[in-house]
Amino acid sequence: MPSSLITLLAVTAAYLLGSVSFALVASRLFGLADPRSYGSKNPGATNVLRSGHKGAALFTLIGDAAKGWLAVFLAAHYAPLYGLAGYTVGLVALAVFFGHLYPIFLKFKGGKGVATAAGVLLAINPWLGLATLATWLLVAFSLRYSSLAALVAAASAPLYAVLMWGNDRIVPVIGIIAMALIGKHWQNLQRLMAGSEPRIGDKRQARQ
Repeated sequence: MPSSLITLLAVTAAYLLGSVSFALVASRLFGLADPRSYGSKNPGATNVLRSGHKGAALFTLIGDAAKGWLAVFLAAHYAPLYGLAGYTVGLVALAVFFGHLYPIFLKFKGGKGVATAAGVLLAINPWLGLATLATWLLVAFSLRYSSLAALVAAASAPLYAVLMWGNDRIVPVIGIIAMALIGKHWQNLQRLMAGSEPRIGDKRQARQ
């Protein structure tokens, strides 16, 4: 099988994996309402937490991160074995991430991608992933704004990558993911500036 076809199959599989919404899976497993019907209406862990069920939120967080990690880990492992081009891992990383943002199973209306991006970064390089995750945790636990933590972590990830590798081919991939994350949180940024953004654990209804 031509390597170009294998790459295409890998990218397609990564996109389909990314399209699986663990927020909906968790809500059905735990008997909760569709996360798109309350809170920010975002199918992600933070919004599932607004249901009051911490177990479902944790399941969502782990599931969304794991799919990002798995897709990139498999691509990085098998690409050399099949003689695939060096950019294959980057394409797979983008595919699984944008699959979460624009899932075919949910009419291309997905989550904001924080957990999936974290999984992708951990698979690309554990130290990069941990540094970005530490940035998110620092902001989230000190200020209790999930959206602000995501914005700061997204902006930090490409900087960490440049410090680690310089002008490596994976750096633009991380930059694209960071820009997409910031774009997805634009309305959150507007609410932060207006003082109306709900904090982590706040069950009040927030419009997306």
